[in-house]
Amino acid sequence: MNKRSLVSITDYQKEDILRILKLTEKFDKDPNRDLLKGKVCATLFFEPSTRTRLSFETAVNRLGGRVIGFSDASTTSSTKGETLKDTILMVSNYADLVIMRHHLEGAARYASEVSGVPVINAGDGANQHPTQTMLDIYSIYKTQGTLENLTITIVGDLKYGRTVHSLIIGMSHFNPTFNFVAPEELMLPDTYKVFCDKQGIKYTEHTDFSPEVIDNADILYMTRVQRERFTDLMEYEKVKNVYILKKSMLDNSRDNLRILHPLPRVNEIQQNVDDSPKAYYFEQAKNGMFTRQAIICDSLGINVD
Repeated sequence: MNKRSLVSITDYQKEDILRILKLTEKFDKDPNRDLLKGKVCATLFFEPSTRTRLSFETAVNRLGGRVIGFSDASTTSSTKGETLKDTILMVSNYADLVIMRHHLEGAARYASEVSGVPVINAGDGANQHPTQTMLDIYSIYKTQGTLENLTITIVGDLKYGRTVHSLIIGMSHFNPTFNFVAPEELMLPDTYKVFCDKQGIKYTEHTDFSPEVIDNADILYMTRVQRERFTDLMEYEKVKNVYILKKSMLDNSRDNLRILHPLPRVNEIQQNVDDSPKAYYFEQAKNGMFTRQAIICDSLGINVD
């Protein structure tokens, strides 16, 4: 694998995370820097995306680079039977960096092994979404002033939610306490519970979205139940609206509580919650551009200073 690729949040140690956060702060203060002049970044989105693709492309544009690629795999040679290997080998001839989203778990890891340039994983199936994790961690740090010893309540699709899986691993360096809230059908896979146990991370599991799990949290991380991950639509219909955050549910929450969501939302956060000073999900999405600027420059070995 290209040593500068970012495929999984496990590719970053604690010091790497802190380094990226420092870079992100610099771009937060000034995102318009001519650091990618002469560089070409390829965005290969084999799976639909709005925020991730646009924030990556905006990040490159604000850094003075150029973007090539596609947002619809049906317009590519993969419909003719071209393999992922051939696509990556071909594109890496043209670009200095490949940013890829794919519906298959492990696709980004495979791409990084055959590519001649760094690969950034923009999401691979239900597996990992490391740049989302980094913008989540930056949002947590920016709102709380620390990453240490926080209580994080995560609600919704914990089975297929790649943002959830990556966040658990990313925050494991900072002694968190997790409250996991999910219906039986969407509970956190054992793999991540075993990970928490091995790391000595405290967590509780709940099926009830109770006042207790809201009121003792510093971060409330809401997630969408993802229809596209279900093969049985009856199962999806059963769980899609099981947890809905209402503004009144925040009445006794901590003053420092902030609500995060990787977006898009459907029904899991009512619209009037947007007016609460504790709602931070749109600012969180904005932080994605700064974070991705930092990751791009780090992957390309560019000195921001």
